[in-house]
Amino acid sequence: MKTVVIYASKYGSTRGIAEFIAGKLRQAGTQAEARHVGKVHNPGDYEAFVIGSAVYMMHWLKEATEFVKGNSALLANRPVWFFSSGPLGTETKDAQGQDLRAVTEPKEIAEFRELIKPRDHRVFFGVLDSSKLGFGHRMLRKLPAARNLLPEGDFRDWNDIEAWSISISRVLATPQATP
Repeated sequence: MKTVVIYASKYGSTRGIAEFIAGKLRQAGTQAEARHVGKVHNPGDYEAFVIGSAVYMMHWLKEATEFVKGNSALLANRPVWFFSSGPLGTETKDAQGQDLRAVTEPKEIAEFRELIKPRDHRVFFGVLDSSKLGFGHRMLRKLPAARNLLPEGDFRDWNDIEAWSISISRVLATPQATP
């Protein structure tokens, strides 16, 4: 099944996740490629989609949101999985004991669930590399509270991403993968 892993990435972390997922899908025998959302010119060429975006201020990047909304009729008739890359740090629970992956779900995902009926949505921890930040984000990081809220490092859990990728490849390998 020809599959595309589409991503919108501001500093490269989400691109890395997308490329990893595409690689795992290929290892499992699926024809898959990772493509930046702006480089997917003919989405009808694909039979399945994994779509991910970096998350800032509880929202997907605009170009990813526009792609999903603009192609919602097509996506609603294909197997689709979403992922978001965002939370930082080593703690998986917030101060109230809630799973950070649940409480940091981007606001667009509820609408996407209604429009597309995706197979799944996953939130993966991201990366903060201050050397790659734009001016505004660098200035924000100078505030002591921001440094605590936005710790520097690579917090992606590759084992979790691999397990999710394998679960997708299993669905794609079955005849009932398409609606």
